[in-house]
Amino acid sequence: MIKRVLYFGSDSYIHTRKEQLLVEFTDKEKQSASIPIEDIGVVILDAPQMTVSRAVMSKMLENNVAIIVCNEKHLPKGLMLNLESNSIQQEHFRNQINATEPLKKSLWQQTIKYKIKNQALLLQSLGITAEKLRFWFEKVKSGDPENVEGRAAAYYWQNIYSDIIEKFRRRRTGNEPNNLLNYGYAVLRATVAREIVGSGLLPTLGIHHHNRYNAYALADDIMEPYRPFVDWIVRDIVEKYYNDEWVDSGFNLSPPIKKELLKIPLIDVVIEGKTHPLSIAVRHTTASLAECFAKTKRKIAYPRFEPYSID
Repeated sequence: MIKRVLYFGSDSYIHTRKEQLLVEFTDKEKQSASIPIEDIGVVILDAPQMTVSRAVMSKMLENNVAIIVCNEKHLPKGLMLNLESNSIQQEHFRNQINATEPLKKSLWQQTIKYKIKNQALLLQSLGITAEKLRFWFEKVKSGDPENVEGRAAAYYWQNIYSDIIEKFRRRRTGNEPNNLLNYGYAVLRATVAREIVGSGLLPTLGIHHHNRYNAYALADDIMEPYRPFVDWIVRDIVEKYYNDEWVDSGFNLSPPIKKELLKIPLIDVVIEGKTHPLSIAVRHTTASLAECFAKTKRKIAYPRFEPYSID
């Protein structure tokens, strides 16, 4: 079942009754809403004055809803997840904790190769030469000790917006559309983290990322091959809205642009030869990762980038 992504940007009171999420807005001109909690996948809380009852937080977590809280700049700041969403969680935890270094290096090699492959396919779809990326794809070794990922990324970012933005540089705090990429990646990260937990794995224990302060290191690992799908949506937004008055064109994460970015979990992707919404594809990926940790499978299932029509 495809789960909904809900964004709350207006002051409101959110509570629950009879397995429904009930929303009452401070602005009385806005109509109250009722949504089945079982239909929700991700909730983004971005209003300065809103109240969310403990009961509704508990209900959402019980239904494995990923809850994102935004800061005063309207950027995602925190993420809440259920940690009891799999019936054989302890077994999965044990397999993950006991994963050997060779296994983790092999999984990281697969992950980076899929990321570079998808980056190459995206550039190719834009009519940009991707020969260097295809060359580097073949050079990725177990654990990527030579950081081929970094070299591929440098070329990729130099070219993806080159025809419409002069000298674009990918930085978290850089000029637009870096803010759009950050927001899109946060939505993707929450989607991946939700499915990691649903597959009975610990999002904290990564196969490559290992910053001691990163509670979602595994999500940061597994989302890598999915990033080009976000880049594609942002590229489409830039083409739609870009003009000489950059700031006035809506790149301050205006509601229409946020609406575009919230489609990320719903876009169609191809994985294992079949088309699924991205959120379902992520579920296939995390389930296959659990099987790799259990040593019943050797390869992670990742999607292949294919251009699609963005409404």
